[in-house]
Amino acid sequence: MDFIVNIDFSILNFIQEHIRNSFLDPVMMVLSYMGEYGVFWILLAIILLFFRKTRAAGVCVLAAMALGFLCGDIIIKNIIARPRPFLLNPSVNMNIPGPTSYSFPSGHSISAFAAVTALFGMLKEKRWIAYSGLVLAILIVFSRMYNYVHYPSDILGGITLGIITGLFMVFIFKKTKLDKRLSGELKKNN
Repeated sequence: MDFIVNIDFSILNFIQEHIRNSFLDPVMMVLSYMGEYGVFWILLAIILLFFRKTRAAGVCVLAAMALGFLCGDIIIKNIIARPRPFLLNPSVNMNIPGPTSYSFPSGHSISAFAAVTALFGMLKEKRWIAYSGLVLAILIVFSRMYNYVHYPSDILGGITLGIITGLFMVFIFKKTKLDKRLSGELKKNN
């Protein structure tokens, strides 16, 4: 475990010493706030609900995020109970207020990658939405390390859980044909 902690702090300290600057500080603050409580992804899912062709993707995004939240934020965070990096290294100048919840896994990473995985799995057309989401997801999770509120291993754990929950929900939607029912395709073919 010490090996992972050493790598985590090496990466975080490298970011603080070589990447962090006054230009990026407000950008990273905004990116972190965009991922707060999964708000950006929830808003995107709600917009997708309004269009028949993307409705299934919107519902799948919400379902994947809900499952990720339950598994990651409610269960795993409280079992692991890992303190945030800024608590162990209080000498870092914080760019955002320090969260009060535990660190592992990153909730921002779970919601971002659950949403993006669901988008890739559900959108046959309009793939640009999924690719744009992936770019934003990567920036949001990087902002969490930049802002010194998550370790890289928290991010990797969150990304992994997000992808798993996203894939699981896509599988369920396709296996039950919920994707076709929500988009109205099942009615046309029967």
